[in-house]
Amino acid sequence: MIRRIIRRRRQAPTLAGISLEEELALIRVELMYGLRVNREAYLRRKVDERNEMVSLMRERDAAEMLTELRGSLERSVQPTVVDLHSRRQPRSSQDPEPA
Repeated sequence: MIRRIIRRRRQAPTLAGISLEEELALIRVELMYGLRVNREAYLRRKVDERNEMVSLMRERDAAEMLTELRGSLERSVQPTVVDLHSRRQPRSSQDPEPA
């Protein structure tokens, strides 16, 4: 069924296209939620986001973008530190403890 839908899909405008993965994700949304996704509006939004990203990248140099990316990654991913010494269970003596 999915192959039939993919074969029948309309050709995308030349500026941007819907990849196979995106098409499958849109089909999944339609089937799971009973929605109808407007492919033309999706493509317009995709083009707008691409243009916005291009304009942002033109305004900055690579070092500035790298610094910002590194900062955002550090904020989003909290490093997990595990203290192995505190996780070890204390060794009990060989003599059983009196009850």
